[in-house]
Amino acid sequence: MANLIDVVTAYLRTAEGREVNLKDIRAYLHIATGSEDDTNLRKLMSRTLIDKRIVSKPIKRPDGIYKVIKQVSPVQVFNANRQRRPPVTLYFPRDFNTGVEMSFAEHIILREGDLITIGGVKSTGKTHLCLNFCAENIDSHPVLMGNEYTVEVDSIYEPAPRFLARLDKMAEWCEWVDKEGNDKFTLLPVREDYAEHIISNRLNLIDWINLDANSLYDIGKVLEAIKAANGRGITIAILQKGEGAINPRGGQFVRDFSDLEILLDPFGKNPHDVLLTIKGVKESTKPVIGHTYAYTIGESGTKMFNFREVKKCKGCMGQGIWKGHECEECLGTGFTDK
Repeated sequence: MANLIDVVTAYLRTAEGREVNLKDIRAYLHIATGSEDDTNLRKLMSRTLIDKRIVSKPIKRPDGIYKVIKQVSPVQVFNANRQRRPPVTLYFPRDFNTGVEMSFAEHIILREGDLITIGGVKSTGKTHLCLNFCAENIDSHPVLMGNEYTVEVDSIYEPAPRFLARLDKMAEWCEWVDKEGNDKFTLLPVREDYAEHIISNRLNLIDWINLDANSLYDIGKVLEAIKAANGRGITIAILQKGEGAINPRGGQFVRDFSDLEILLDPFGKNPHDVLLTIKGVKESTKPVIGHTYAYTIGESGTKMFNFREVKKCKGCMGQGIWKGHECEECLGTGFTDK
């Protein structure tokens, strides 16, 4: 076959970043197995195109399978037109007693393309935070994706009753629609393949990322793909965390791509009280990693009250128990107001 390298290279250009196999290439080019063209194709793939860094041979993959290398060009960092883009303004949920947003927010620096992860134990207000982030930033036209935000009825998606009830309650202080009655946010019925549905340059909120039990450690790849799709936007991704667990499901791999990582746990005996921990942040104006805060969720899970910083109780060393009894200083929570 004349110009075999040109024909094969053109075919591979459409598959950059993916795996290809000789069987499909032969079928596309109408090459018979065992023919002279087949021999030339094998030599081309296994030698020439590897040397030219057009394909690579994946480790531990069967013979005949190749990874098409995604071609990239160097990025010039310094030039006359290079912009220095400022930090992004993201409004955090507020305490409805004081009207002031979470106190640590003023110290967090967020940049375009950043990823915020919120890992929480069941019933610790993950959806409350997600929807409050959405409401506080409603004028930026955020994008919502939620496992329990939509239901399918007769092949048509519509808002889930509980989700809609929350929005109705929050409508007392948040204008969800514009003057024409159109949603000021975009609701997408997405439960998987989140990166494919990210709307770049916008605030995207995912509540929550659900992975199979045998795929939990894929969370790093999932978050990497989401972050790559952000463009100049920001994504807030909600994750589940087992009770008593230190990390969300997926463990350390969650932290690899998080620019701000927040953890939520129960606080004391009141099921509406939450302990918030800043697990990690890549940029801030003062140290906040490891700081802990407590607050109460009220108004049917739509408002936050009594937000304050707390510290480990010195009386019981954060255990909540002293000499076999509930610590009187912290009332068993293990924390006291700072």
